[in-house]
Amino acid sequence: MQVKTILNRLQKQPGFVYTRARLVEGAGGMSVEVEIRARSKSRPVCSGCGRRCAGYDALAPRRFEFVPLWGLKVFFVYARRRANCPTCGLHVEVIPWAEGNHHLTTTFSWFLARWAKRLSWKEVGEAFQASWSSVFRAVEMAVLWGREHVDLSGIKALGIDEIQWQRGHHYLYLFSGVALLLLVI
Repeated sequence: MQVKTILNRLQKQPGFVYTRARLVEGAGGMSVEVEIRARSKSRPVCSGCGRRCAGYDALAPRRFEFVPLWGLKVFFVYARRRANCPTCGLHVEVIPWAEGNHHLTTTFSWFLARWAKRLSWKEVGEAFQASWSSVFRAVEMAVLWGREHVDLSGIKALGIDEIQWQRGHHYLYLFSGVALLLLVI
């Protein structure tokens, strides 16, 4: 089975096509590069307003890091198009596999965030050949998503407890009911 077939089954990208996957040897070792192109006759989505617009031109190809396969780093390679939006002007298109200007795919960010629940951020970075800051941004993305999607409708009561931590006036506060939250004051 080809890498393209696996990606098409597990990681579909609406409006885009995986064109080829190749093994590349670089300074950081072996990696897999998967080239992506926009489907023919598809129009870019404006990052300003979210509407489909006419394409203007394409930027230089960029690499977006994906979940490693068989211990090899995997990169999506894509030349982002610029959208000529009638209301916003020229903007770079929105792509479904990465948010904003990040070099990590959203799937890889969630992958790192899940592992960061079990291991230290440094260990996660070493295990998956990612920088500590990439793991931090992945965890931050997961926490922000969780805060936006929290449902507080069933909360009837809150519990608060305080314990002394270390010597002096250092306390930990435990809030239960909404979520488990520790604050050091």
